[in-house]
Amino acid sequence: MFEIEIPNEQRLVERLRNGENGAMREFYSLYADQLAGICARYIPDHQDMKDVFQESLIRIITNITDFDFRGAGSLKAWASRVVVNESLRFLNNTKRQELRLLDYDVADEPEEDDPPISDIPPDEILRMVSQLPTGYRTVFNLYVFEHRSHQEIASLLGIKETTSASQLSRAKNLLAKMIREYNNQQFPR
Repeated sequence: MFEIEIPNEQRLVERLRNGENGAMREFYSLYADQLAGICARYIPDHQDMKDVFQESLIRIITNITDFDFRGAGSLKAWASRVVVNESLRFLNNTKRQELRLLDYDVADEPEEDDPPISDIPPDEILRMVSQLPTGYRTVFNLYVFEHRSHQEIASLLGIKETTSASQLSRAKNLLAKMIREYNNQQFPR
């Protein structure tokens, strides 16, 4: 059995800090797909996503001296946080009005049962997430993928904790509706 050897992250960080030829290329080949995927969850417009992703890479490289290695996986985790923060910065600057609208209190809808998703390709699920309104999508991503609490989300977005919770509930309900529609189209009864 052969294992693919993953380069030593700590050594890669040192090479990036030293501006070594090929270090950025190696970083990119190891992490670009996952980091771009994170960015795309927040920024559905392809051109905007490319711009934010590029800014994220610049921020990663220019701030690599601030990175504190804490073991295997810590470079990827740190780079992922940079991408999330850049995505949130972009949304705050360009979608400020949409994010501000999150804080209006609207009656909550009862949560619906989760429809089955086992037969839906992951790309289709991500497409559905990208179709959520900006505020719903942002709260959903922070809660589900970044494992942030409603308190943390509220602090990041400048909203109330209850608003974060209600936006998550609405996002889940809207996704459940999209999933049911997809299942009905793909697997008519």
